[in-house]
Amino acid sequence: MARQPSKTVRKLAEKPVSNRAERAAERREAIIEAAMYEFIARGFAATRLDDVASRAGVAKGTIYLHFKDKEALFEELIRTAIVPLVNRLASGPPPVGGSVRDMIEGFVRTFIHEVTTTRRGDIVRLIVAEGPRFPDIADFYYREVVSKGLAGMRAAIALGIARGEIRNKDLAQFPQILIAPALIAVIWQSLFSKHAPLDAIEMFRVHLDLIFGERRTT
Repeated sequence: MARQPSKTVRKLAEKPVSNRAERAAERREAIIEAAMYEFIARGFAATRLDDVASRAGVAKGTIYLHFKDKEALFEELIRTAIVPLVNRLASGPPPVGGSVRDMIEGFVRTFIHEVTTTRRGDIVRLIVAEGPRFPDIADFYYREVVSKGLAGMRAAIALGIARGEIRNKDLAQFPQILIAPALIAVIWQSLFSKHAPLDAIEMFRVHLDLIFGERRTT
């Protein structure tokens, strides 16, 4: 069965010829979109640039005008699909009048909504599955995603301790604990959701109750 062209490819075909820079940017977008489909469907090891080019509607050589190799293409996929979400966490303290818990809960709600049940979640699962075989990719993901996420969590925990919202100061040594339910939700969604659907938002609320204490109801 022939591959269906992506929305970006159809857009390129329908749009009148514009300036060179704009056309190049559109081809790059089409390549990244096609790469997402191929990497998710085949995994990193089995994905071929020929297949990416075919889905994107470009010549294989066009890919090399934008990306050095398959690894560089995958890294760009992570930069565009995952990194912006993590950067939100490191964007600064909660707004005036907001609590640290509210800030973290808002971020994780966004993460669960935009990652757990979307193709971004498939990228995270791919990293977990194939990262041990491709350490350079795992290292890149750690630098661009994990380290930034941990830094944001450490800052949030330190602020929570300073404000008296978090009582257990040992949490500062293990910021991974704070985000653990979101990662569990990503894995659970692909493996076990058909057997036992998981309410990731409610699970995270209970998790925050354990860290911050239960919210008082009026």
